[in-house]
Amino acid sequence: MKSEESKAYLKIGDVARMVGVSPSVIRSWESLGLTRPRRTASKYRLYEPDDVKLLKRARFLRRVRGLNAPAIIQMLKRDGLVRCNNDGPGGASAIGIRLRQLRTQRKLSLTDVARAVGISAGFLSALERSHMTASVGTLRKLARFYKTNILDFFDPTESNSRLVRPAKRKVLEAGPGVRMELLAWGNTVMEPHLFRIAPQAGSGESYTHEGEEFLHVLRGELQIALHDEQYRLKPGDSFYFESATPHRWSNPGRKETWVLWVNTPPTF
Repeated sequence: MKSEESKAYLKIGDVARMVGVSPSVIRSWESLGLTRPRRTASKYRLYEPDDVKLLKRARFLRRVRGLNAPAIIQMLKRDGLVRCNNDGPGGASAIGIRLRQLRTQRKLSLTDVARAVGISAGFLSALERSHMTASVGTLRKLARFYKTNILDFFDPTESNSRLVRPAKRKVLEAGPGVRMELLAWGNTVMEPHLFRIAPQAGSGESYTHEGEEFLHVLRGELQIALHDEQYRLKPGDSFYFESATPHRWSNPGRKETWVLWVNTPPTF
């Protein structure tokens, strides 16, 4: 006879069939804090009906609205349906902690840094306390001020490897709806990313840095502006420009955009 616990809870395979996504998708959403299933003594995940409802909502946002996982989390958090804990590498907490370390090591006040970067002290405080996320443009300005680069906001403890499996990529959430997945790191002369950009999300304000950039659109569309020139890229399009040119970008479409984005040298 089944126990009361096994009757009350669902296993991941059952939930996957009910929601219409694969178990691996559910596990990836769990890693971002969307669900927190119970665990049996043998480490099996056990889900409640409320988890199924939440996962179905996430599936709707992904398939109908074209949102990526970070954007889904942001929207559900905004709606009060989930309390997200971004303590993993590249999450809001990791970035906030690193920003506070950089500032306090230099014995600077919030006002000092905010004024130099062009943001408010209140916004910087919220970033350091992990209450807000920053756009790529803002992160770039902060990195330049601290004489470092955005790579420093990724998990610095993990050693580099020739082979990087998808599950081992370093991830940085750069503002709502923008996910940067680092594809290689270490002593490289290139800095390759997979950018996943939700509809209407983007870099924020224009920014510049040293080097050159190459990008190739894998899916969706990308609007990129260099000075006053506007370009709309579609799947299969490639684009090259010098990083010193002020640039900003966004996803103008209705589905998630994927871009292979390479910077050289790795000073992004």
